[in-house]
Amino acid sequence: MRGAVIHAPGDVRFETLDDPRILHPTDAVIRTAATCVCGSDLWPYRGLEPIGDPHPMGHEYVGFVEEVGSEVTSVKPGQFVVGSFATSDNTCANCRNGFQSNCLHREFLSTCQADVVRIPQAQGTLVAVDGVPDEAFWPGLLAVSDVMGTGWWAADAAEVVPGSTAVVVGDGAVGLCAVIAARERGAERIIAMSRHEPRQRLAREFGATDIVTERGDEGVARIKELTGGIGADSVLECVGTAQAMRQALRSARPGGTVGFVGVPHEVAVDGQELFFSHVGLRGGPAPVRRYLPDLIDRVLTGRIEPGKVFDLTLPLEQVAEGYRAMDERRAVKALLRP
Repeated sequence: MRGAVIHAPGDVRFETLDDPRILHPTDAVIRTAATCVCGSDLWPYRGLEPIGDPHPMGHEYVGFVEEVGSEVTSVKPGQFVVGSFATSDNTCANCRNGFQSNCLHREFLSTCQADVVRIPQAQGTLVAVDGVPDEAFWPGLLAVSDVMGTGWWAADAAEVVPGSTAVVVGDGAVGLCAVIAARERGAERIIAMSRHEPRQRLAREFGATDIVTERGDEGVARIKELTGGIGADSVLECVGTAQAMRQALRSARPGGTVGFVGVPHEVAVDGQELFFSHVGLRGGPAPVRRYLPDLIDRVLTGRIEPGKVFDLTLPLEQVAEGYRAMDERRAVKALLRP
């Protein structure tokens, strides 16, 4: 098979790799129908995370089951499946508590920008779709495997409830999907923080009622101005930088909640400031598996269209161009088709 391999910052290649095979009775092997480049993939691509030896990339996928291990009964060869970027047995105590992304047997997938992928803990990780969905739904289902599931977790962690005011920090694919999630969870007012007009338009299409272009202290001041000087009930932090976290914490009202889902890079929280703010803080890797059945249904019934975050579609062999386009902000998110 062939797949993406990162060698150094800015250096992603499409190479011939060993075919994945069943290693454990809990594994499955799927043939990829669609995969993509994630915003978090840009951290090593930009040299902001160590790369080490060349290694495969990718953690978002939908595809067809080709083979299953002897202990896998929830899916079978030929089925179209969606899974999470974090594997889970879906039976341990953490999974039963709804935090499958902290499964006691968790692995983070990192080989999905390829023709074929081995999925550990397939029994609890994969969800089969009835029949084979029309290809028009594939982008939306692919989004569910990470960015839509992560956006939903941001809204859940930030305790978005009907009638509330929510602020979304970040206008990448996760931030845009977080706008969808806030709308679906009943937020009355959704303020998207974005400086890019194409992304602003999509945020409004997804349900944003206001756009704030300012960042940092100016952005916080604008949020306070829009919320009567108090701040928002819920703030969804979808970036992972120190500035974004400060902006999120200071945009929430006393008693409000910040849900942070951007992978933190050089983020430090001031304990004194957090203590006296009365702001709640919850985040971490999204427990996508918890939400998969519901989000798959919302996509297939046309209630949500998170696949619109894919504004560039390329053959898998052009994966390096997908990275370049996202790095240069020529694309929100690149979808790759084998």
